[in-house]
Amino acid sequence: HTDFFKNNIWFAPTNRQMLETVSQNAQRIRQYGIEEGDLEVERFLDAVLSIADHIDPFPRREPPEPEREAAPAPGEGPYDDLFPREEAVERKAREKVRKPARRKVPAAPEKDLLLFLLEHADHLEDWQRDIIAIVREESLYFVPQRMTKIMNEGWASFWHMRIMRELDLTDEEFVEFGRLHAAVCTPGHMRINPYYLGLKIFEDIEKRFGREKIFEVREMENDVSFLRGYLTEELCEELDLFVYELKDDAWKITDKQWERVRDALCDSMTNFGNPYIVVEDGDYRGRKELLLRHQHDGRDLDLPYAEKTMQYLYQLWGRPVHLETQVEGRPTRITCEGEKVTMEKL
Repeated sequence: HTDFFKNNIWFAPTNRQMLETVSQNAQRIRQYGIEEGDLEVERFLDAVLSIADHIDPFPRREPPEPEREAAPAPGEGPYDDLFPREEAVERKAREKVRKPARRKVPAAPEKDLLLFLLEHADHLEDWQRDIIAIVREESLYFVPQRMTKIMNEGWASFWHMRIMRELDLTDEEFVEFGRLHAAVCTPGHMRINPYYLGLKIFEDIEKRFGREKIFEVREMENDVSFLRGYLTEELCEELDLFVYELKDDAWKITDKQWERVRDALCDSMTNFGNPYIVVEDGDYRGRKELLLRHQHDGRDLDLPYAEKTMQYLYQLWGRPVHLETQVEGRPTRITCEGEKVTMEKL
């Protein structure tokens, strides 16, 4: 694991002093518990953790447009009030009726919910903003690990097995190693075992391209590119991979075509398996209400989970929260006003 963390490119920007940072964060939160009350801090922390996965590790914000200086007013003469120019009269008339345009916030859909709350939830106290910043910082730290779960576990299993084979073990020690290794790398029944899948792909890469290639892959890839580039038809058949769905209260195999199996695996890792939700408007209806939009990918939200999360968001935002999504193919808006959560078809 250490070798992978040190050499994989996705870990390059991570904080190398994170243990110290986490310790300091924990101390600050304990201090807030003393000052604000443990129950209040825990309640707020629960709300923040409910959306801890909704961050954006790769923001693409457009730089703000530079403020433009207003055009200079035409020069005034001693007789302007007696003989006003037509242009000046029209300009003054427009200024009387002109209303300042409402600036949309955010200017573009914002994926990072925690960052948006930090910047725009105006009722939050300083200690609450600090907790949001702490949770966001730690969530961002773990992004590379979540992006490389299959590779990381596969790499560790690959080398663990080879190193142990080189050691002068007794029969009892080798049997114990074999038992532990088999327990870790056993194929999953209803889900993918990342240790097993990663190990088999690295072994296949070494067999096809040589050992030098696996070091190149370890350095440059993440799970999605790893699967797209190196999960082959032969491996899918050998590992008996398939797509399955719950139909009529029973799990059924729906596809064994290897490319669709590969694509389904990659799709399940997009956004770490979480629904892709963005902030659409932080001043919805001109009432400072929060409008979120679910970028539907064919999979409906878990509605009870979504409703509970929206109640947490209401707590964080301090005003009604709306979420536009699709339910059974129909556009739907879910609205949370405290304990009250309603749904309406659009």
